[in-house]
Amino acid sequence: MRIVVCDDEPLARERLVRIVQESGHEVVAQATTGAEAIVAVKTQQPDIILLDIRMPEMDGVRCAQELDKLNHPPAIIFVTAYDHYAIAALKANAIGYLLKPANKDELLEALNKAKNLNAAQLNEIRKLANPTARPIREHIAARTHRGVELIKLKDIYYFAADQKYVKVRHKDGIVLIDETLKELEREFDDRLFRVHRNAIINLNFLDFLETLDAGQYQIRFKGIDETLAVSRRHLPALRDKIQSM
Repeated sequence: MRIVVCDDEPLARERLVRIVQESGHEVVAQATTGAEAIVAVKTQQPDIILLDIRMPEMDGVRCAQELDKLNHPPAIIFVTAYDHYAIAALKANAIGYLLKPANKDELLEALNKAKNLNAAQLNEIRKLANPTARPIREHIAARTHRGVELIKLKDIYYFAADQKYVKVRHKDGIVLIDETLKELEREFDDRLFRVHRNAIINLNFLDFLETLDAGQYQIRFKGIDETLAVSRRHLPALRDKIQSM
């Protein structure tokens, strides 16, 4: 694969270049700022860019945002000394997030993951970048520190608002995505149902509606010991839905 390495620290940059070359990949350009990285990407058309975050003139997050505007942007793997940029990296469409000093095995794993992105994953990345063009999907794509994870819709219990993101509770755990509940509800209107302004559920996992004190209601799920509150506004429609199932 053709790779651009961007880091303003010479020793860190040289180490990345050495690991990349020893693994059989080609370093087509090196850069010390985000602006230089953009020029290198436009001229060299690499497959991947290894990108530091804290750099002068233009940082890595801003650089990634600019690269994402290109017709054929490279896959982005952030390599940084700071772990608190993970959410910013997710929003910048990074497929990897490694902490310095980059572990050789983790770096090679990230490179292989980028190399082996299958058509379905690439499709999901494009959909996330252009949500208005989404057809109905069978998977939800989430960008985590491990890269792009595809979660089958049939394995998801619910989606719940979590500050600026949406929490996805699925059979293997929890991830965050930057889609909205409104978009998800509209796209999967035959399988998802809103029970609260902050939550929509997968009807296949709905177990029963439970009455609490003071006229409050919550739902229980099949397979997990968790509950979600049901708002008064959505209660009548949920009751009708349950009766029709």
